[in-house]
Formats: sequence, structure tokens, C-alpha cells
Amino acid sequence: MDDVRHDNARQAALNYHEYPKPGKLEIRATKPLANGRDLALAYSPGVAEACLEIKADPATARRYTSRGNLVAVVSNGTAVLGLGNIGALASKPVMEGKAVLFKKFANIDCFDIEVNESDPYKLAEIVCALEPTFGAINLEDIKAPDCFIVEALCRERMNIPVFHDDQHGTAIVVGAAATNALHVAGKKFEDIKIVSTGGGAAGIACLNMLLKLGVKRENVWLCDIHGLVYEGREVDMNPQKEAFAQASDKRSLTEVIDGADLFLGLSGPGVLKPEMVARMTRQPIVFALANPSPEITPDDARSVAPDVIMATGRSDFPNQVNNVLCFPFIFRGALDVGATTINDEMELACIEGIAALARATTSAEAAAAYKGEQLTFGPEYLIPKPFDPRLIGVVASAVARAAMETGVATREIDDFPAYRRKLEGSVFKSALIMRPVFQAAATAERRIVFAEGEDERVLRAANAMIEEMTDKPILIGRPEVVEARCERAGLPIRPGRDFDLVNPENDPRYRDYWETFHELMARKGVSPDIARAVMRTNTTAIGAVMVHRGEADSLICGTFGQYLWHLNYIRDLLGREGRHPVGALSLMILEDGPLFIADTHVHTDPTPAQIFEAVTGAARHVKRFGLTPKIALCASSQFGNLNCETGDRMRAAINLLDAAPRDFCYEGEMHIDSALDQDLRDRIFPGGRYDGAANVLIFANSDAASGVRNILKMKGGGLEVGPILMGMGNKAHIVTPSITARGLLNMSALAGTPVAHYG
Repeated sequence: MDDVRHDNARQAALNYHEYPKPGKLEIRATKPLANGRDLALAYSPGVAEACLEIKADPATARRYTSRGNLVAVVSNGTAVLGLGNIGALASKPVMEGKAVLFKKFANIDCFDIEVNESDPYKLAEIVCALEPTFGAINLEDIKAPDCFIVEALCRERMNIPVFHDDQHGTAIVVGAAATNALHVAGKKFEDIKIVSTGGGAAGIACLNMLLKLGVKRENVWLCDIHGLVYEGREVDMNPQKEAFAQASDKRSLTEVIDGADLFLGLSGPGVLKPEMVARMTRQPIVFALANPSPEITPDDARSVAPDVIMATGRSDFPNQVNNVLCFPFIFRGALDVGATTINDEMELACIEGIAALARATTSAEAAAAYKGEQLTFGPEYLIPKPFDPRLIGVVASAVARAAMETGVATREIDDFPAYRRKLEGSVFKSALIMRPVFQAAATAERRIVFAEGEDERVLRAANAMIEEMTDKPILIGRPEVVEARCERAGLPIRPGRDFDLVNPENDPRYRDYWETFHELMARKGVSPDIARAVMRTNTTAIGAVMVHRGEADSLICGTFGQYLWHLNYIRDLLGREGRHPVGALSLMILEDGPLFIADTHVHTDPTPAQIFEAVTGAARHVKRFGLTPKIALCASSQFGNLNCETGDRMRAAINLLDAAPRDFCYEGEMHIDSALDQDLRDRIFPGGRYDGAANVLIFANSDAASGVRNILKMKGGGLEVGPILMGMGNKAHIVTPSITARGLLNMSALAGTPVAHYG
């Protein structure tokens, strides 16, 4: 059976690399090349202008070429993974994978370069000759001690960052994990004894990093395949190992393990025996990083030391020491300030950032990516997960700052908070466009009640609100369930202490709530018995009653259930004083910018008057995001060319809009392609009311609006903010079951803005 599973996994891996097209990378142009003018700009004669600018000032290469965001991953294939010297060509899948990680986690473009050269001095010459092409060099999978020679020569001769990730990347992540492991164990670097196995590049680099963190050299005992590295040993020695040679008559791992606080393994499977772990100190720290099989498994270590703090190189065990936590972000920070090298201070800043992030509350995105895992700081969670989107903001900005402070930056960052927001915007797609909304929400302190308070997404959103916003969350849910789920999710917040909780099963306000509900609904067939039952079971109704009574300022509901079901309660309970739902507006964040869609949920087939209300409501809400609305009324007809029912309604809505001056642009009725392409629109209907592409699409029925919204979300890579319920004075918003914790936080900012602020 194991053989079958292995064969299946092997074939799945091969299929992944082969289909739908071979390899993991492709090159795409960043500029249009659609006509002769584009060609003349991209190549001759226009390209000469960029060449002359760079000749006059080499620093302008980052403005006119991709160099400032381009990294080379270089390998000769002499030490690939645990496969050994498999050659440059066979290493290419690994290097392509490295390039993918650069792009995914830090939006850095990358070329993989595999070189058939085993001589380290010649390899260094080749790498140095690449300097005009790249902004930085990532050396990868080069055997020791050759890697030390190549890196030293390249760093000496090149004026761009050169970073051997197998050395320094591993060392940085180990440094972060060790920092937090000692924090958990209550120990200090300067006091601990370290025993290490593996004298290769990664092992040596890790030990050097631990020395920089405060470990005393005399407390480091290095072993390799030949035993202890001791003074006078001649077998398989090099200057890097010599630096850790001990003046001792001991010769083996077994002899030196007694009393060790930290075991650092970068060697091979089964090297560390359980009986050795038993002879280490209390709460021993074991970093068994050999891949794919560690020096000792967590189960074997715990069998003799239940309090052991473990890390491995595997993703199926807690605390995976994974270089992806480091290298994309250290390069991001280095490139952004034009660093000429990567120095100790930048690496230490990287360690501090990674370690601190693990001690903070886990991000919702990381929790979603690693569902079922315990992500609360402690022995089982020493370092963050690679998919924690906060890494880029924390680590890259720390690295950039360290580069500037140590004088290796050629460009300054004047506003670090803005720089960090920009970095976060590259992973939190909504961050930049939502900024005006969050700023507006910060001007007030509103109470936001969440109907589905037991949902983990809601709990994470509430935690983020408490940490980042002035608004106050109120949750509806059973106290024991909410508390247990906060604990399970690793959230520090607790009901009663950090936020208010309404218990639908037993709340002292129950009588007041059902009486209010009955008062509002008595003439809609609701008896006192029904009112009592609804206030025990329907959290949307409870939240709406709270808003009506002034105990909350806005309601957010809809993480489960049907939209119109929630809408009925909101309409009945909060549709007063001129408030009524006029449409659902969804903001779709796309690669080329934002696009608003309405009405996706409220009116199935809106009348001209309802379309008019949706248009005016959309214009008002779009301005909240700092954008100028350009609204297209979309139908199957185009500027009166077809007599159809949707076209008739849209034309009638246009007439209503035309009846009075408006402070926003609108046009229609038209097809979607005309709305988004001015050239096409000008050919069909020259002299329209606005220039450029529309940023708001209003549809004649909810089927069309909802269909476009879902296609953009599922196939177009669009990120949704919303739906925003227009017309209710910000008293309530109904989300959809697909919403994320980040989406709920965005909605809380929208709900947290007083209506007076946006008109």
C-alpha cells in the first residue's frame, strides 16, 4: 500500500510540473505591443532613449528596466535538496520553484540560471558577469565548502546583494525559531550549550548566526559524519569547521550530548537517539532539520522528554523551518532601498521580525491556509507560517530600515508606515482601496453587532477590530461556544472582557428584545409567542432589534443563510424613517483596478425608479473610496438600438437621472464591453458623458449583476468587498457565505463610518 501511495504521489508531482505546460514559469510582457507605435516604443527607435538615459546615469536602470525587481537564482546543482550532486540541469525544477516563491510571496521577478561549472572560482566569475542584468543574486544548492568561496568572491566584487539561501536563509529561520524556543523555555542565548550535527553550509551558517545572537563559542559542540570537530583533527576539515573545533578528548555525539540545551541537526535521519535526548537538559530544544527524514521524530523525542520543544524541516510536523519565511522578504526590503549587500544587521532584523510575528495573534489568512493546526504561540508554534500575509510588511520593512541605518542603502524610504502599507497592499488586495474607508471609520467609535458571533471568521474580524480600529464589536452567540472557539483559534480575546456578547439562550435583555420585536411586527402577523421564539433563535432579528433600540449602530449578518432571508428582517425592523434597501453594491478588486457591480441581490427586476436609486446610491458609496464614479447602465440593448424590456427600463432610468443635475457621471444604456472600452464606445456613440472606462456597472436585473460578480470572483481573480447594502443609512449590511475574515473586517470599516461622513 505504501508503494502505491508513493507511486501516486510521484505521478502527481510529475503531472504538476508537466501540465498544462511544462515547467512552472513563463515570461509575460508588461507593456502593450499591439501596433506599429507600440513596436517603435518597445524597440527601435524608442528603446534608444532608455539606453541613453542609463548610459548617462546607471541608477536609472531601475526606472527604465526590470532590473530593480529582478533576482537571479543561480545553482550548479552540486548539493540539491537531499539528492546531492545531481548536476545543473536536474536542479532546474528546484530553481524554477524558487522563482515561483519569490513571485508569490514578495512579487519579485526571478530568472533561474543553472550553470555547468563545478569550479567555485570560475562559477564566481560567471555570476559576477551577470551584475548588469540583475538587482540581486540568490545562490542556491552549491556544495560546501565551494559555496563559501563563491559567495565571498561575489560579495567582494559585486555591488548588489548576494545571498546564499542555503546558508543564511536557513540560519535566519533557525535564529527566529531559537529566539522563541528560548523564550518558551525561559533561557538565554549566552547561557545555553549547543550540540550540532552537520558541518555543511547550512550548519555552519546557523552556528555563526547563533553566535551573533549571543551564544558563546566555547558552548558550541559541532559533530559531523566523522564525529566531534576537535582541535587537531585532520579528516574532512576546512576553515569553517576549524572555527568550531573544541579542545577536548571527546570524539562522538554520544559523548558531548550530556546537558545540551539545544540540539541543531542538519545531517541525516536517525542521528539523534531517544536516549541522547533523555540526557539533555529540562525542556530540551531539538531542531531536527534533516530532510526528508529528521535526525529524530517528534514522537521519539517526546517518548523520553515530554516537554521537548521540537522543530523539523517537514510540513507535517509543527515548527517547520522553511526558508520561504525569509528569502522573499529580505530580498524585497533590500531591492526597495537599492542595498549594495545584505549585512548582519539586515539578517538580524529579519530574525526579530519573524520571531515577533509568531508571538502575535495568528492572521486569519494563515489560519485558513492551515485549518486544523494549533497556531497559538508556544512549543508547537515558534515561527509563523509561510502563508501569513503579514510577513512581507513586517520583515521587508525591518530589513529596509536596517539597510538604511547601516549605510548600505542607495535609496531612502521617507515614510515607513506608508511603505509598510504598500507592502501589505501587495498581499491584502483590498488594503489600498480600503484605506480611505478605514481612515473615515477612525473618526468615530461605532458599535457593530455581528449576528453570527460563533463563526471563526467573525471572531477573527472582531479581534482585528479591537487591535486596529476604534469601533467596538458586539457578538451574538453562546458564551461557552464563543470562548471555546476563541481558544481553539488562538485568539486572545474573550467575551465580557474584550467585547460584549448577547446570549440568545439566556440574556437579561431577552424580555425587552421580544417585546420590541413584537411591537414592530404585531401588525405583520407576529404574536407574542412567535416574538419570544424568534428572539431565542434568530440572531439576525436580535441584531436588528439592538440597532433599532440604539444598543448598536450597525448590524453585519449573512455569513450563512440566504441573502433575502436576512433582508426581510432588516427591511421589516430597520426600514423606517425613510430608510429602505435600494440595492446591493459589490466592489470587485481586479488586477487593473476596482469595478463596482449593482444591484446583485436586492431587486430581481428593478423598476426605473429602483434603478435610479441604485445609481445614485452607488455614486455616493463609490466616493467613499476616494474614487470618481463613472457609471454605466448596462443592458442587452445599446443606446436605443434594440427595443427590449431591459433597455426600456434603463432608458427610463436615464430620463429620471436627467431630470435634475447630478454630481457624478453616468451613461447608457450599453453593453459591458462598450462600458469598459472607450474606443469601442466612441465608434458606437461618440461624444458620451465621460471619458475612459466605467468603474460602476448597473444592471437591469439581479441575475446579470450577480452573474458578472461571481464570474469576476471565481474566474477573474477578483476580490470582493461587500455587498454593501445601500439605502439603509449604514444600519445593516448583509454579507455572503463566501466572505473571509478580512472581508468582514472591511465590512466593519464600512459599517463603522457615520453616514454624515459620506452623505
